[in-house]
Formats: sequence, C-alpha cells, structure tokens
Amino acid sequence: MSDALADDFRFTSPFDDDLDKAAYFERCWRDTGWIARHDIERIFVRGDEAFVTYCCLATDGRSFRNTEFFTFAGGKVRRIEVYFGAARQDGRFLPQPR
Repeated sequence: MSDALADDFRFTSPFDDDLDKAAYFERCWRDTGWIARHDIERIFVRGDEAFVTYCCLATDGRSFRNTEFFTFAGGKVRRIEVYFGAARQDGRFLPQPR
C-alpha cells in the first residue's frame, strides 16, 4: 500500500492533522486485525480528485461509515482527508455521547 502513496503524501482527519506517510502508517494502520472488510458505497471522481464513502465492518460486528477525499498526482495518492461517520451495529446507528 505504501507504493500507492506519493513521497509527499499527507493525511488529515478529525484526530490527525497533516500527517506524513510514516506517521499515517504508524497511527492508522498499525493494527488492522480488527477489520473484517470495507464495503464501498459510492465514489465520485473529477480529474485528479475523488470522494469515496465506505462502511467498515469490524470482526466483532461493529461498523462505521467514513467519507474520504483523495487527491492524486503522478498516478499516486498525494492527500487523503477523512470525515468520520457515526458508529453502527446490526444495521443501526449507535447513540452518540452528548
């Protein structure tokens, strides 16, 4: 997966501000054993940019939805901005703390 990312890759989320490639893999992909699968719900592409919405299903049955905005350059992913969705279980949204 690292080869798909540009050398100057950057990642931003509500919990991560402008991480470089090394920090992205350390913080976001260190432990992936809990992920059962990702189900792509929609993709919109315009030029070198794309929005992807997906549902991630965990091995314990929990799930969540995210939308990610990708920017590409030279055939590689240059930037990802992720927007978190609400947690889901058994096809229903879980109540969020207030």
